[in-house]
Amino acid sequence: MSATLSRGILLAASLLLVAAFCRSAAGQEIPGYPDSVEGYDPREVAMLPGYCKYTQLFRDRVPGGNDAKQIAHWYEVMGRPFHAMHHYCWGLMKTNRALLLARTKQVRNYYLHSSVQEFDYVINSSPPTFFMLPEIYTKRGENLLRLRELGEGMMSLQHAIDLKPDYWPPYAALGDYFKEAGNYAKAAEWLQKGLAASPNAKPLKERLTALKNKTPAEAAGRDALANER
Repeated sequence: MSATLSRGILLAASLLLVAAFCRSAAGQEIPGYPDSVEGYDPREVAMLPGYCKYTQLFRDRVPGGNDAKQIAHWYEVMGRPFHAMHHYCWGLMKTNRALLLARTKQVRNYYLHSSVQEFDYVINSSPPTFFMLPEIYTKRGENLLRLRELGEGMMSLQHAIDLKPDYWPPYAALGDYFKEAGNYAKAAEWLQKGLAASPNAKPLKERLTALKNKTPAEAAGRDALANER
């Protein structure tokens, strides 16, 4: 074996060890939980949609998941994309770790970035008609906004709206983002758009009412809201 090849192998092995250490270190910064979501901690699994335990890999690790009838049922409901939905479930677990368990910004952002990769896997594995795509694009967009990747995040939420205009969560996500940014008029605009598409969406109504009840000092956009009453 040549010296050059030996050095190349050693370098590759070193990079793999560093990557593994970084992944492990990120997980270890959440005390009391497995280093990876693939530890399938019961507390984390309990927060997921019920179908997750019947997806690939989950079904072999989560009690009750290896139920042939349920697995067949969910393949019938979702079609072939169900084959990749364990990635969506991992993405949800990583989102929960970022928002509920991470103790530092570094760990939070690590899990948010990783969740987007999981969502992308499902999106890229699914036909454009897959009925879960509006939800997946919404979760993706929310996390991109949390990472301050604003352009891509808003595009993802807009794509969710384009796929299903009467699906209210992306409008709520955009309303929440602009409210947090202090742009109350823009927040109201998105909530109004959502209500025009989905008039009975209670979460949008509640958000819009909360905006209208802001004091002038809290909401510079209140005048714009008043004109819409």
